[in-house]
Amino acid sequence: MVHRSYMGSFSQMRVYDDKINLWNEGGLPEGITLEALKRSHKSKPRNLLIADVCFKGGLIDAWGRGTISIIDACKEAGLPEPELIEEDGGFMVTLFKDRFSEEQLSQMGLNERQIKAVLYVKEKGEITTSAYTELNAVAERTARNDLNNLSDKQILKRVGETNLAKYILN
Repeated sequence: MVHRSYMGSFSQMRVYDDKINLWNEGGLPEGITLEALKRSHKSKPRNLLIADVCFKGGLIDAWGRGTISIIDACKEAGLPEPELIEEDGGFMVTLFKDRFSEEQLSQMGLNERQIKAVLYVKEKGEITTSAYTELNAVAERTARNDLNNLSDKQILKRVGETNLAKYILN
């Protein structure tokens, strides 16, 4: 979907199975940085149409807290923080559908075994140490270390006693 805004710049929305990309022609306004968008900052909308829709939807106000509200809404929904980047002569926001997608898990620094285990838990609902050892063909000690690491990162939650523990999505 491409739309010409009132200010003459193009906007694009690309919808994927696991994310939505919103891109608008033109960089950030002078004096506004990507980091500034994560705290209170001056409001300098480039695309009045998008700003108007977001304002009417209650996502932004005149004080430059719109991006903060969007980031907070994603966190409250258990989703990853949106990605904000300047790219190809424009500004892009990526909203992710699933914080446990393969791409997101990889960006969190998980190894291939851990990613496979989280995807397994998404499908089956839980994983045990023995199921982890079978899934990844590793020793029990490696399985426990990997699962404890996933628990420490608050990706999985351990339920039950050590020998009978099951891990579920946190």
